[in-house]
Amino acid sequence: MNNTVYLYVFDTMSDWEIGYLAAELNSGRYFRPGLAPVKLVTVGIDKTPVTTMGGLKIMPDIKVGECSIKGIEALILPGGNTWTEPVHVPLLKVAEMCLKEGVVVGAICGATLGLAQAGLLDSRSHTSNNLDYLKMVCPSYTGQEYYKAESAVTDGRLITASGVAPLEFSVHVLEALDVWSPQTLDAWYRLNKTHEPQYFYELMNSIQ
Repeated sequence: MNNTVYLYVFDTMSDWEIGYLAAELNSGRYFRPGLAPVKLVTVGIDKTPVTTMGGLKIMPDIKVGECSIKGIEALILPGGNTWTEPVHVPLLKVAEMCLKEGVVVGAICGATLGLAQAGLLDSRSHTSNNLDYLKMVCPSYTGQEYYKAESAVTDGRLITASGVAPLEFSVHVLEALDVWSPQTLDAWYRLNKTHEPQYFYELMNSIQ
């Protein structure tokens, strides 16, 4: 793999929604043998600091205009309060190019509204926070028949998730990137979902 993942960052972004995923991709601690940790590159509207919903300040590594999708494995889009605003249109065009070129696009919570508004959910299986809300906020959206009332949905290289499912979102993205063994992925998910210690030992055994 090319070992680079873009993470879009912007004011109001829901930082907790990508917490599991960013930590595991950046650390690479449970990756398959021989795979290096991912280079997580933050992408901003421009190269000025952004403030997340949790009050964290992030200086983007690059701006949207510097994106090169030829060298990346995935584009990750966190939720936030501004996804229906025009400021995100340039990034949504990058997301569209990624899907055309077979690059994984992972969108959670509010980011699904941006994709819907851009017409990128009209012919792909997907989910969001709620179908009625999606239709209300995005009047041009016509993908109702493809909507699934599930925590997270994968359709080809597109992954969408509800804002209350950051763990399931992470599982779908990690599976799509194929950086963990199925045993590792299953044990990691069950440990974080159930908090049962037996899955910690299964997780440790899976990376031996």
